[in-house]
Amino acid sequence: THCSSAVVLIQVLCSFTWNSSVVLGKNVALQGRATQISLHGNGFASNAIDGNKDGVYGHGSCTHTVNDLNPWWRLDLLKRHKVFSVVITNTVDSVPERLNGAEIRIGNSLDNNGNNNPRCAVISSIHPGFSTTFECDGMEGHYINVVIPGRQEYLTLCEVEVLPPNQNLALYGKATQSDLVENPWSADGLASNAIDGNHDSHYDHGSCTATTMQNDPWWRLDLLDKYVVTSITITNRKDCCPERLDGAEIHIGNSLLNNEQCDEVTYTRSHTISSIPGGRSLTFKWKKGIPGRYINVVIPGSNRLLTLCEVEVYGYPAPDDSTML
Repeated sequence: THCSSAVVLIQVLCSFTWNSSVVLGKNVALQGRATQISLHGNGFASNAIDGNKDGVYGHGSCTHTVNDLNPWWRLDLLKRHKVFSVVITNTVDSVPERLNGAEIRIGNSLDNNGNNNPRCAVISSIHPGFSTTFECDGMEGHYINVVIPGRQEYLTLCEVEVLPPNQNLALYGKATQSDLVENPWSADGLASNAIDGNHDSHYDHGSCTATTMQNDPWWRLDLLDKYVVTSITITNRKDCCPERLDGAEIHIGNSLLNNEQCDEVTYTRSHTISSIPGGRSLTFKWKKGIPGRYINVVIPGSNRLLTLCEVEVYGYPAPDDSTML
């Protein structure tokens, strides 16, 4: 892990962008109705759409069936929707491996209680208390079922969310960087240029960032809340020197210690960028996602200059207890 102590950089808030009028897509499950094959204790079907991701069954926010053959839970969205993402939160303490092999099915039929509708995904496993997103690519349906086929089992769900298409979270965040390139180009190198939604990679067109030549230059995005980041796409400069980005590191975490570069407890160095061709975009993906509010791009070393033409971030809100790493 790189931790520079040679030079202490003065943070300069170069710019930020946040469109407060834009609201991220809402969880349509909250307006639906839930039912299930049977009821065990206080494990009501509606507990999975109460907006509470608490995974401790005894706290009263998880569903629970009895030991049924092919147990199922069903969400009625009240009308047809295009379903892009289903996020499922597993229990912490009520035998979380019971959910292994469950299927997510989406459609408009109630044949076999909705379990015959087309399949979006199979849940291989979800860690205790964790949330996992399943992409359904706009499948149309009035009903969403979670069913464990082919075995006698209990079915427990602690939250089911139905979300709109992936949105670029970076567009709603704030950006800053270690320094701003000096005049006469300062107006062109703003930190916010990397989250303006513009992929133009010609620096003189005013949509790329730039720092001065310095030790360990960095750029940081504050997502304004904790998310589980599943992918980041970075667009490199085209008109000059794309190799400057070689060796940059992507850090994700919840700490601002040393500008979110060297706190071993609360950040993850997620990827090192070997190279991105000039004008091209490269996507870095994490199947299980990495939790964090802050995303840093830093180039370790002396006499380096950092330029980014666009940074896109995709993911989903972190569970309420987002201490997992």
